[in-house]
Amino acid sequence: MSASVKHKQDDTALLVLAALSLALLTMLSVWKLKQFKYRLINEAGAAMLYGILLGLTVKWLWFGQSEHMENVENMCTCRGLNNTPHILMVNTTSHGHCYRHVGKSNQRCPLISAPHAETFDPEVLFNLFLPPIIFHGAYTLNQKRFIENLGSVLTYAFLGTIISCMCIGACMYGFTRLIGQAADGEFFLTDYLLFGAIMSATDPVSVLGLLSELRVDLDLHTLLFGESVLNDAVAIVLTHAITTYNQAGAGHVFDPAAFFLSAGLFLGVLVGSIFIGFIFTVITALLTKFTRLHENPLLETSVFFLLSWSSFLSAEAAGLSGIVAVLFCGLSQARYTVLNLSPEGKTRTKQLFEVFNFLGEIFIFGYMGYVLLASPHHVFNAVFISGAFLSIFISRACNIYPLSFLLNLGRTNKIPCTFQHFMMLAGLRGAVAFSLAARDTSTKVRRTILSTTLLLVGFTIWVLGSVSDPVLRRLDIRVGVDADENPQDPSFEVATGRPDTTRGLWHRLDYKYLKPLLTHCGPPLTDSLPQCCGVFARVFSSPRVQELGVQEQLVEIEPEDSNLDSIKAENHLASTGGDSGSEHQEDLVEGDLGLGTAPAHIREA
Repeated sequence: MSASVKHKQDDTALLVLAALSLALLTMLSVWKLKQFKYRLINEAGAAMLYGILLGLTVKWLWFGQSEHMENVENMCTCRGLNNTPHILMVNTTSHGHCYRHVGKSNQRCPLISAPHAETFDPEVLFNLFLPPIIFHGAYTLNQKRFIENLGSVLTYAFLGTIISCMCIGACMYGFTRLIGQAADGEFFLTDYLLFGAIMSATDPVSVLGLLSELRVDLDLHTLLFGESVLNDAVAIVLTHAITTYNQAGAGHVFDPAAFFLSAGLFLGVLVGSIFIGFIFTVITALLTKFTRLHENPLLETSVFFLLSWSSFLSAEAAGLSGIVAVLFCGLSQARYTVLNLSPEGKTRTKQLFEVFNFLGEIFIFGYMGYVLLASPHHVFNAVFISGAFLSIFISRACNIYPLSFLLNLGRTNKIPCTFQHFMMLAGLRGAVAFSLAARDTSTKVRRTILSTTLLLVGFTIWVLGSVSDPVLRRLDIRVGVDADENPQDPSFEVATGRPDTTRGLWHRLDYKYLKPLLTHCGPPLTDSLPQCCGVFARVFSSPRVQELGVQEQLVEIEPEDSNLDSIKAENHLASTGGDSGSEHQEDLVEGDLGLGTAPAHIREA
């Protein structure tokens, strides 16, 4: 093993050890602060702060070793090449490429230790921790309240994100032109719109941590958390579409062909990613439905975890958005597959994704702080940064207040003005915005966007997150809600497997076709589907529902009092599930008696 390779391995081990130490220090610090009822900083803010300290330490230690290389980022010594000033080293990834004045050399060369030479590839961090974070956010979303507020959440997530993107782009374009900073032509309107798409992604990890810590009103929790989960998908696809428009060479003037191409890409990536996420849900649901995986909770949890993660990797391999795929995979897994899991499997999957979500939050925000100090790619533009801080508040106001006014025209349960004020304030940015900004730092414009994004993430986490508690009390919004005793807790469906009984067209489609196809709940498919689909219905009908049907026939033939009372007691237990009498009547009306929750209770017994 050469000395340079061993040196690189030692440096990598040192960086990993520093990251683990940072994570432990963050967890212990926040735990100690919570014991003293100190709520001004959470895990994300503490991790970012310690990341900044780590970056400052690394930069200070390496600065003395390479003071003579002040204006050079990397040096290259390539075997077989003449080491003369005609050789140029360009470092765009974790590898270096050597260039001479006659062309490009195919060989790669080792890097000499220099300031910022030891950098970590962010794609590894994003592929490892970002999918579980997004999945956990969707998986723990309150299914019942989400369906009840589906129109409002989708309006904020889709239309609101587009409005925010346009407002940020327009404000940044006008502000920089007004100041005169961008007269040199470095930034175009599409660059500002790209920055707007990146900054429109509110962070579900930060929002969930904030809402869980403060235990806010459950309706406000659903609106804010649902928006933060879904708007990531829209922001990611918007970023892809604008990038495609730029790559078509239409950055200076409006190009209709490039516009329609990017619009088609927007719809194609969104629909394709959703489809891949749902396909993996169907695979997981059918596996857990027709096999005996529930007899081995460890195997059941492993299959569930790996198939859910595969939705992200498959979408990325297909050129689509892995984040959108794993997001909708999490939503649909919590809706269907969780009903097939054993009680121990439900607990294990929930805890497994909670651990990955917690560790991913610490590592990603710690890496943000490290990059803020140690990255060589920063370009800090005072005018651009000032316009960005101003535009995120203007865009958030243009998003929340007009859409809330329009939604209240059709809502029975109005969104109060106090909720709107807090939603305007609680637009925290985080991992998704950083991952989008860090994808490309090849130009000065993209490096400016990355530097500004990191500053805005730090500002929203440290400042807006810190003032949330006083603002809630000032607005007199209900806090301290005990969600654990409320059957509409975000993790209730995940923990109990009870299907909600929301009425409407979606419920009829969900209850009569999707749940009987993918779970053991609902009426048999032989009753819902037409006779021409009889073979399909018999193949995919739940064996447990069929067993219940046989038991009902035996009861009709031999109506013994003891058996009849026993079956009635089981049906009553399955239909009520510990709920109130009104919900029991609703289950009777919907025809879910003995089918919806009986298998879960039988397994638990």
